[in-house]
Amino acid sequence: MVLDRLSTSLKDTLKKIARAIFVDEKLIDELIKDLQRALLQADVNVQLVFDLTKKIKERALDEKTPSKISQKEHLINIVYEELVNFLGEEKKEIKISQKPTKIMLMGLLGSGKTTSAGKVARYFKNRGNKVGLIQLDVYRPSSLEQLQVLGKSIDVDVFGDEKEKNPLKIYKKFEDELKKYDLVIIDTAGRHALDKELIKEIEELNKYIKPEERLLVLGADIGQGSKEQAEQFHKSCSITGIIVTKMDGTAKGGGALTGSAVSGAPIKFVGTGEKIDDLEEFNPKGFVGRLLGMGDLEALLEKTKHALDEEKTKTLTKNIMEGRFDLIDLYEQMNSMSKLGPLSKIIEMIPGFGNLNIPKEALSGQEEKLGLWKNLMNSMTKEELENPDIIDGSRSQRIATGSGTKISDVRELLKQYKQSKKIIKMMSGSQDPSKLMKKFKGKLPKGFKI
Repeated sequence: MVLDRLSTSLKDTLKKIARAIFVDEKLIDELIKDLQRALLQADVNVQLVFDLTKKIKERALDEKTPSKISQKEHLINIVYEELVNFLGEEKKEIKISQKPTKIMLMGLLGSGKTTSAGKVARYFKNRGNKVGLIQLDVYRPSSLEQLQVLGKSIDVDVFGDEKEKNPLKIYKKFEDELKKYDLVIIDTAGRHALDKELIKEIEELNKYIKPEERLLVLGADIGQGSKEQAEQFHKSCSITGIIVTKMDGTAKGGGALTGSAVSGAPIKFVGTGEKIDDLEEFNPKGFVGRLLGMGDLEALLEKTKHALDEEKTKTLTKNIMEGRFDLIDLYEQMNSMSKLGPLSKIIEMIPGFGNLNIPKEALSGQEEKLGLWKNLMNSMTKEELENPDIIDGSRSQRIATGSGTKISDVRELLKQYKQSKKIIKMMSGSQDPSKLMKKFKGKLPKGFKI
């Protein structure tokens, strides 16, 4: 995944600080070299790297350590704060302040603008806004068709005209219809920032449409070229924000992130995968927290709120409190987890878990196991799901055959169910957390402490 190497390098650097006996100039110099190496390898602009590390060194040498924390904690805090400042300090939300609020997307060919248009539409629709999409890319074949497919998948209206080759005329054609929406997202043609003809076109669109938000879409694979591109787009349209895409790939990613520092426009969103829901509002504090293994609880709670079915969650909670738990409940629990995304992404959001160095193979193995168990449950009868205790040898054979698995897989699922049920039984009726903790003591694995 993008920035995995940077994250690992930064965590290693912080571990070096934590293991150090003294905080002296030698340790600070080592820290600066490690940071420079890690950031440069991630394709962050050279000058920006030196500016950032200079600030960190000056603060580390000049600032007095607050009385309530150690020198090492203060040094780690300086690194955290300066990385957060580098990436925009505070989260910059897009406000739907007028009707319609217009967001125009622009960027290079292949940067993922159209996919991002669909993701942004989904994001704001989920928050109760009436959203419309319009396609003004008159050069790329099937650009309108792609946007229509995305719009249909999220039940959002899409406007465009394949026959018209003037993007401004397309916008004017639908301008009155677009006024009935809370938010209008405008997808434009991909272009090179130095292509004078296409830059003239985007300038004309910007001048006429007057969008409240002008978002530059930058792929994580852009590398050092982000500086020149971001500067030119900003000069042409005064971009108000950046969407970083392809953060689930293998590119280094630092170039796209520093497009913000170059243009002065904050990163508004980050695309974290191929699915329509794989878009996160960018929060510098949470993002740096994940990079350093400190977690990002705010993003996790936001993801949970929009991924889980509220009614099913209430039903599951009620069952747990009453001590009732069957395979249907386990199935719903697993479905809810799968909606949150890959386990590797969830774990890095939980404070402290990012530093556990859990092997990716182990996490992917757990995801495969969840998929296998869901297949097994799909091969069970309603009676078996509601009362798993009736599943004997012959039923296990039938379930295994029906799902294309082994009897040992059925047994493992039943074992997991019994363990979960035992924990649920212990939890049932325990409103007092201290009493609940006492129930667990002595029943946890050796070495596990509460």
